[in-house]
Amino acid sequence: MTELRDDELLLQRFYDHCTRRPTAVYLTQPTGSGVLDYTFAEVLDQAKRMATHIAGLSLPAGSKIAIISKNCAHFIMADLAIWMTGHVSVALYPTLQSETVAYILEHSDSELLFVGKLDTWDEAKKGVPADLDCISFPLAPQTEYPTWDSITATCEPIEGEPVRDADDHALIIYTSGSTGKPKGVLHSFRTISAPTKSLVAILGVDENDRGLSYLPLAHGMDRWISECVSLYAGEHIFFAESLDTFVADLNRARPTLFVSVPRLWLKFQLGVFKNMTPKKLDFLLKIPILSGIVKKKILTKLGLDNVRFAGSGSAPIPAELITWYRNLGLELLEGYGMSENFNFSHLTMPGKGRAGYIGHPYPSVQCKISEAGEILVKGPGNMLGYYKQPELSTEAFTEDGFLKTGDRGDIDSDGRLRITGRIKELFKTSKGKYVAPAPIENILNNDTHVELSLIAGSGQALTHGVIQLAEDLVPKMSDPDEKARVHTALERLLAEANSQIEEFEKIGFLVVVKDRWSIEAGHLTPTMKLKRGAIEDQYAAQLDRWYAAGDKVVWED
Repeated sequence: MTELRDDELLLQRFYDHCTRRPTAVYLTQPTGSGVLDYTFAEVLDQAKRMATHIAGLSLPAGSKIAIISKNCAHFIMADLAIWMTGHVSVALYPTLQSETVAYILEHSDSELLFVGKLDTWDEAKKGVPADLDCISFPLAPQTEYPTWDSITATCEPIEGEPVRDADDHALIIYTSGSTGKPKGVLHSFRTISAPTKSLVAILGVDENDRGLSYLPLAHGMDRWISECVSLYAGEHIFFAESLDTFVADLNRARPTLFVSVPRLWLKFQLGVFKNMTPKKLDFLLKIPILSGIVKKKILTKLGLDNVRFAGSGSAPIPAELITWYRNLGLELLEGYGMSENFNFSHLTMPGKGRAGYIGHPYPSVQCKISEAGEILVKGPGNMLGYYKQPELSTEAFTEDGFLKTGDRGDIDSDGRLRITGRIKELFKTSKGKYVAPAPIENILNNDTHVELSLIAGSGQALTHGVIQLAEDLVPKMSDPDEKARVHTALERLLAEANSQIEEFEKIGFLVVVKDRWSIEAGHLTPTMKLKRGAIEDQYAAQLDRWYAAGDKVVWED
């Protein structure tokens, strides 16, 4: 059990910043017509006023209080108010369908719901029980619920500085899940504070750092990186307004720490290649004096020129992409973890990276590989269990307390971890060999013509790849000459990919689909992982035709 002093728990750390730096800006929220800055003192005042209201509801100790909202300042204020009153926070992804909303609210025994900034409220609200008390955030869609502002205007701040014990329940993270119903991952203040303390020490995060919160706060990664780290270290957090304003939001924040997912790192790269071909960029980066100017210009345009450390997580990232960013002078650290261990597992330690490898375990984290090749992890971020599912909780751990990650991997002689695929993603071809799709998809995704790809082929003699073209190419496909050029490029990609993989993994053909895979349509999880079953089911009726065509590249109209 990791030792934590009382003053190293998140609430106590937040109070310390409020005492020492009350007028420092903590949260910056775009509103559509401008931005609002909230100082530590203002965040404390708002949270304590809402805490008074919650305390007046006389809920049983340790009640579950839910939040459904895109990232915003009031999400963090609500979490603070929930914790101050002795309750447990339950966050819902802002894009969930009504059936899943209803399931989580019922399964978690939620007594109250905060409704925040949402694009799909008309769908989500159908899953909210009519008798559940709700409160709307300032940026929420129009509702009939009491508003945050009206409540805080009439409530005095709760007295004192209420604290929680390390082993009190803090939050439940419902897994996004690529299959089945989401599971509620239960964490205590210990299991979220200990990983935060360690990360802050490794990266040297302090009150001078800035971050942009845009990955879902309902997911473990941003709950840790944006909320917990900022509560602990006093980092200034900016919020993104929308996808359309993301570049402006990024340039407003000029973050010193920036975490994203592989899909966005690829989009950034493709954006650079729109203005400068890879060949020209490689040439310019080899010219000593000009190289520094070009690197600075590119990073400045991306809004990443002040970044000390950049991170990538939630899915494997091509090793070539990490190398490309490092050549630009951006230290891109790959992190590995799960909601079940509060993302506290492995990190590419500064200066110790190896292409293709995630990195080393965090201090106080143990890692080993099972006889079946599964990665097993034990550390202070490991969950207490799945809420109300004791049998699944038991199954999630080995007898000696290691979390079963469900990922396959190996460890090099220096202790760095490499992920080679998901145990449950493996499929067997008609040749009787198991194929791990993720490493092959990484090869395809690293090509500038490809946005996303999926490798499948269970029971077939050869695998096949289903791909989305890069977004900027789609409008150009009405031009026969451009389509022919892309067709040739994809045939070349197919040959290159097949030259890098085993004979039994060989890709028979690539299929270009017009569909744009999205979270809303059920193709992707909220953290951009492929929902393989949903995507494969969508194209099941076309499989026989694709295999019979005998083409290297199939265009699906």
